[in-house]
Amino acid sequence: MIEKAPKFERDFNQLKTEVLFRLVSTHEVFQKIEKEYLYWDKIKHLKIINFESIDIWNLVKSKRNFNQDFIQIDKVLTFYNVNKFLQSKLQYLDFNYGAGLQKEQLLSELEKQQYLKNALMEEAVFSSMIEGATTTRVKAKEMLRKNKKPKTHSEQMILNNYKTIQYISEHKEEDISIEKLYELHKLVTENTLENENVGIFRKSNDVNVVNEITGEIVHVPPKFEDLNGLMNSFVVFFNNNPKENFIHPIVKASILHFLIGYIHPFVDGNGRTARAIFYWYLLKNGYWLTEYLSISRVIMQTKVQYEKAYIYTEIDDMDVTYFIHYQVKVLIKAFEDLKKYVAKKKKEEVNLLKFLQIPEINERQAEILYKLEKNATKFFTVKEIENTYSVTNQTARTDIEELVEKGFLKKVAVNKKSYNYWKGNKFDDTFL
Repeated sequence: MIEKAPKFERDFNQLKTEVLFRLVSTHEVFQKIEKEYLYWDKIKHLKIINFESIDIWNLVKSKRNFNQDFIQIDKVLTFYNVNKFLQSKLQYLDFNYGAGLQKEQLLSELEKQQYLKNALMEEAVFSSMIEGATTTRVKAKEMLRKNKKPKTHSEQMILNNYKTIQYISEHKEEDISIEKLYELHKLVTENTLENENVGIFRKSNDVNVVNEITGEIVHVPPKFEDLNGLMNSFVVFFNNNPKENFIHPIVKASILHFLIGYIHPFVDGNGRTARAIFYWYLLKNGYWLTEYLSISRVIMQTKVQYEKAYIYTEIDDMDVTYFIHYQVKVLIKAFEDLKKYVAKKKKEEVNLLKFLQIPEINERQAEILYKLEKNATKFFTVKEIENTYSVTNQTARTDIEELVEKGFLKKVAVNKKSYNYWKGNKFDDTFL
């Protein structure tokens, strides 16, 4: 648990506050506090000559309280503060996630399908891992590509998340409702939760957020008797963003994410549902690039910070700005990771050229051959090609059978109905 800050002196001497503002607001320490939106546990270690840490904390709280806005979701009241540092990051994300960057500038038509499939699988895998799923990315993505039936609880979680993200992608322009929240939860928890708890709000108050190591209760959610009012208010908040009380979409998506985690409306699957809601709201508001990257992978890499963002908010008078700052950092890191991934793929295009120069070979087939060159023991299935490139079963079958006819692949029967496709005899003679 995190040390709670000293009680904020709301009657803090006004003259002293004004003097401190003038002296400290441009100080590098104060700039650091606001840029990173630090809490007391970090501020108490920072030094400004002639000022005690408690004075710095009171100054910070005074300024934050003066500039804050609030969100009322039925009985839950949260506050947030968009300072100049956060505004700058939001502008950067606006440009790179939607308005300023067209898909064609970053991704070719074929690449869009590949990156989209890869991102959906990555998001499904890591959102499950955050909640304790234990498997490797390679095994999980192979299961999804080849349409294999999940064998474990973890694999079922991953498949559920994959279906959930596909559902959101298909409905991203729509408003949500209580019924759609139930549907999201059903998709997230299928075959991993007792049926009486699937697609329905919890019916008891014995659901708490617990530290996995110590067993300590770190969050007690609102009573289940309040859930209908809270979640109906949540739906209204999701569906409306009036001009007279406009909230930046990324800020709002972050608050929505936090609220699901805080309210904890379901017996299980709240974290996965919260991340799905965040994903949905960004897509609904035109942040198309969200669909091409894995936000949950970055959250998994910074899981402690993710958990702390929740705790900071709750122990600092429901100031959800901590959580907003964290989510913004996640989005920036996810975008930077995508740029690196795209750059890597661009380099690989050079190696694709020799396959594309083969007469009557299309881009998908060239990529299949390139993958085979990188891993000679790899085999393909029609379903894998269909899923990877978002093509029909017939198109996938035609692609792979043509490579068999050319001798680059060989067809090996698995049973009477299905086949695997391995490296053919002509492959090494032609390309090595």
